Amino acid sequence: MSFAKLGTSLVVVAMLGACAQQDNGGIGTKTAVGAAGGAAGGGLIAAAAGGGAPAIAAGVIVGGLLGGAAGNMLDDQDKRTAQQTTQNSLESAPTGQASTWKNPDNGNSGTVTPTRTYTNAQGQNCREFQQTITVGGKTEQGYGTACRDANGNWRIVS
Repeated sequence: MSFAKLGTSLVVVAMLGACAQQDNGGIGTKTAVGAAGGAAGGGLIAAAAGGGAPAIAAGVIVGGLLGGAAGNMLDDQDKRTAQQTTQNSLESAPTGQASTWKNPDNGNSGTVTPTRTYTNAQGQNCREFQQTITVGGKTEQGYGTACRDANGNWRIVS
């Protein structure tokens, strides 16, 4: 897996993880988590593209701003719906078939599309997937890999 693919995947995962409850003062938890994940993803993407220190710093800043904005926009219902759709898609959707979710209260939506199924060196069933999230009419796309854990749940590993 390339660093760019991993970085993009981290951004999408961070956006999903950024949906935690917002606290009452200052920056909300979901905004902070989204910003941190976006910053990490932006830095990884810039580094993987061969950028020097200024490009990596710019990637961190831009990624942090975008991740924070997305984290602030997603709510708990988005998180629950996206996670359930991801689990269902990885469990039963054929390779190449998109599963969709949409929050009717705010219009946020997304897709999960398994792209490859295999067994890893540890004997776990794994699936690579493509994921999109649309917030406020803007769509972000990422890629990741999930493997089935001992309890039968799909866990994102990259």
